[in-house]
Amino acid sequence: MAHEIALECRGITKTFGSVIANNNCNLDVRKGEILAILGENGSGKTTLMNMVAGIYFPDEGEIVINGEKAVISSPKDAFKYKIGMIHQHFKLVNVFSAVENIALGIKDKKGYNLSRVNKKVVEITQRYGFIIDPEKRICDMSVSEKQTVEILKVLYRGADILILDEPTAVLTPQEIENLFGILRRMREDGKSIIIITHKMHEVLSISDRVAVLRKGEHIATVNTAETNEAELTEMMMGKKVDLNIRRSEPLNPVNRLEVSGITSTDEEGRKILDDISFTARSGEILGIAGIAGSGQRELLEAIAGLHKLNSGEIVYYTPETNAPENLRDKTPIQIRDLGVRLSFVPEDRLGMGLVGNMDIIDNIMLRSYSKGRSVFLKRSEPKNLAEQIIDELEVVTPSANTPIRQLSGGNVQKVLVGREIAASPSVLMAAYPVRGLDVNSSYTIYNLLNQQKENGVAVIFVGEDLDVLIELCDRILVINSGKVTGIVDGRTASKDEIGLLMTKSVQPEENLKETEA
Repeated sequence: MAHEIALECRGITKTFGSVIANNNCNLDVRKGEILAILGENGSGKTTLMNMVAGIYFPDEGEIVINGEKAVISSPKDAFKYKIGMIHQHFKLVNVFSAVENIALGIKDKKGYNLSRVNKKVVEITQRYGFIIDPEKRICDMSVSEKQTVEILKVLYRGADILILDEPTAVLTPQEIENLFGILRRMREDGKSIIIITHKMHEVLSISDRVAVLRKGEHIATVNTAETNEAELTEMMMGKKVDLNIRRSEPLNPVNRLEVSGITSTDEEGRKILDDISFTARSGEILGIAGIAGSGQRELLEAIAGLHKLNSGEIVYYTPETNAPENLRDKTPIQIRDLGVRLSFVPEDRLGMGLVGNMDIIDNIMLRSYSKGRSVFLKRSEPKNLAEQIIDELEVVTPSANTPIRQLSGGNVQKVLVGREIAASPSVLMAAYPVRGLDVNSSYTIYNLLNQQKENGVAVIFVGEDLDVLIELCDRILVINSGKVTGIVDGRTASKDEIGLLMTKSVQPEENLKETEA
């Protein structure tokens, strides 16, 4: 079985207008193996897998399943060939239970019978080691539980070929290890598993082979045991890339932002932020770790004046005079003018940061258009800045006049982060700034954040990769369900320690005292 081909892409080409997403791609996955697909942003990884999953149809080439040519023009066709794709953004009905979501859309000749579905789901969970309550509603589930439901959906439909898009993006280390254990058991059961990911250490840990795409073309497929991170990165980029985060020691750190006991509730009175306190200092990077939905977004939006608080204080100390300013009484524009910048809100990259129908230059101008003294806008300086951002961050775009909505998600992020850094902030808040970015672009952003730190900026970095948080940040604040569960030293903390804090529900006093003293 080790060399029996389950799926083969032969000469696959896909274009969108003048853009070539995939060009004559040849790729295969074997039965009973885990294949990782690597490539920088815009290399065509997701487009290629979307064709296998029936979301797109190739312009040229063919897809072969178990030695026979397949015509896959819809996700329904993909299921017919026992192919299932688990997308990064879950497609579940929140008010339904797990078993109801799994049964949704299935035509059963014996009639719609939830108890029969439930019995089969339990059999699948026991076979592969899933931990899930089939009767639990989606809205009451953790992120890892929701992902489990998505995997169970495709397994229930009989999938033998599973495609997972960034499956570990929002999981704790313990949840990742549990997922990998399940994937290994599926491999042993003869399943073919394809993983799209940007986390190189996970590729080396879980995969049997690695397929590398660059600029829409398949460069090579190599055995994981015979390669390393540097070699894979060079194949992805077409050149040698330095993958080191150079963390410097904080120089003359001064308290720039003090958050004291802030609390907020949702419309139903449930606490979103629960008595959160911490200090962000100039010349250091404060990391924030937590399971997705633990209050990270609301915390940053509260500091930026975008989220209403019930209680607590947010005090900002101006660099020139060290005079305290109460940000709770400020509008977002007033907060921005003080030097506090919110660089990225991942749940709504366009809605809260950039305007999709405007080009890159106009989006750069959004930061300062209100200061104009004339009905005529000067576009020369924003144009120069836009071209500088495109050049330094390697934004893939036809020109600075291209509408933002025509860029890939990763390139949208580059424009937004570049614009915020160019605004010379004194506090820079970056939430998931590298989500969806390739390895080279990610390290470019990490080094830009380090440069801001060395320039005396207080950087608050919300990340999902614990390896990066530990390597990049001076201190790491951990939150769970809106509460602070610990503040640890980035130089001495371990992934397991942070992972445990991410799942704790009480505040361990010894961790809170560790670096605030």
